[in-house]
Amino acid sequence: MVVEHFPDGALERVGARFKELGRMLPDGVAYVASWMEAGGARCFQVMEALDRAALDAWIARWSDLVHFEVSPVLASADFWRARDASAGPSTSEPKTTD
Repeated sequence: MVVEHFPDGALERVGARFKELGRMLPDGVAYVASWMEAGGARCFQVMEALDRAALDAWIARWSDLVHFEVSPVLASADFWRARDASAGPSTSEPKTTD
């Protein structure tokens, strides 16, 4: 998940660059979806990248206009599947009452 922060005056320049050059995505980075904050100060984007280095290459192309906050995320199902797999099988015996 990428949050783009647009400093004062940058939003118009970001829009102009986007219209001229597009997203400027390097190989290994894919745009999924985005949402703009109502006032235009931030954009929330879901991006897919092979690795952080690929994402950093995209960030470098915009860093003169945009401040980035990056949080690696997983789909909820993938998170829980990985968590369950790392926990391994349960070793506790079920408690019974007589």
